[in-house]
Amino acid sequence: MTPALTDSWMLGSLRVPNRVMLAPLAGIGNWFVRLQAKRYGAGMAVSEMVSSHAIRHHNEKTCNEMLRIDPRERVCGPVAIQLFGEDPATMRFAAAHVAALGADAIDINMGCPVAKVQKTGAGAALLAQPDRAVAVARAAVEGARQAHRASGCGADLTGADGIPVTVKLRSGLRPGERSGFELAHRLVREAGVAAIAFHPRSAAVHHKGVPDYELAARLVASLPAPVILTGGLSDAAHVREAFATTGAEAVMLARGALGNPWLFAQLLQGGEHDPSPHEVLAELDWTIDRAVEHLGEQRATRYLRKFYPWYVARLQLDSRRAKELQGALQTTPTLADVRALLRLPRVGAAVAAQAAERSSGRARRPAILLRSLTAPGPRDPR
Repeated sequence: MTPALTDSWMLGSLRVPNRVMLAPLAGIGNWFVRLQAKRYGAGMAVSEMVSSHAIRHHNEKTCNEMLRIDPRERVCGPVAIQLFGEDPATMRFAAAHVAALGADAIDINMGCPVAKVQKTGAGAALLAQPDRAVAVARAAVEGARQAHRASGCGADLTGADGIPVTVKLRSGLRPGERSGFELAHRLVREAGVAAIAFHPRSAAVHHKGVPDYELAARLVASLPAPVILTGGLSDAAHVREAFATTGAEAVMLARGALGNPWLFAQLLQGGEHDPSPHEVLAELDWTIDRAVEHLGEQRATRYLRKFYPWYVARLQLDSRRAKELQGALQTTPTLADVRALLRLPRVGAAVAAQAAERSSGRARRPAILLRSLTAPGPRDPR
């Protein structure tokens, strides 16, 4: 019987409450982005990728910000930290450190297609060095095991017990290659990893093209460990279809979840409800508050500019109005000004004006729209 996305499952010795996860998102997946996914139902969330070398050298930002696990994250399910690196000894140290910090699982990145990561020998570059890839994964398993022994959890832990180690990888470096498919079997058999997160696209195409879900299904059928499917999962109907077609143990949402935590609720609670402008603005307001909590107001002001396009796209504005609002948000110097731009009465007025234009066939000048978004207005209840 095919399991439901709402069913729990076992990742090594770790129980995961459902089969919908948040993928590691480079430069984005900090504790409050993971917490947001958990609030909408994600059974597990994985951190942005963290350099094993930065951990070994005790980089302040890495250790104090990127490795932060907030207690609120744990209420709804486990938290994993993703590491990247090419050196087994450094990876062993980093895995032990992360396990000692209290991570519930560790993921190793062997799929990042970005050139600056690959040129260090990490990420997708490891697909071309399978022996090194196995050594790196084995070292992570050993490091996690050492941390458990040091914590007094016993001396007979295996890779399948205690903190599970997973690997996220691509199907190959170039289209048509299957090096990732072949490496997945060695990682389970020789390194003792607990599961494989599989993105069935080559590293060369990044996020373009159609994922090879048939190849993912073959991996599910042949691998003696759970396969977590990721890649191209942008809407609820497609996620359900890919999950059923491949037989994967779980799905991992990445780009499709950016500014769209409602996707988790659609998959786990049913329905295809799209958020109203009020819900979008309330969620963005929550995000702003958490960013300030994490980074302080000044740094959060700059950091949040990458988030605004994802939410503006869901405000039901036409392209002209969305572009004007986006431009204002990218240049506004303070978060107080950002909040003023995003007050519900103003955005609501823009949506209403847009609807009126559509019914009358009139077009509105952009300068008039910008004044309607920036002019003083009643403060909405917060």
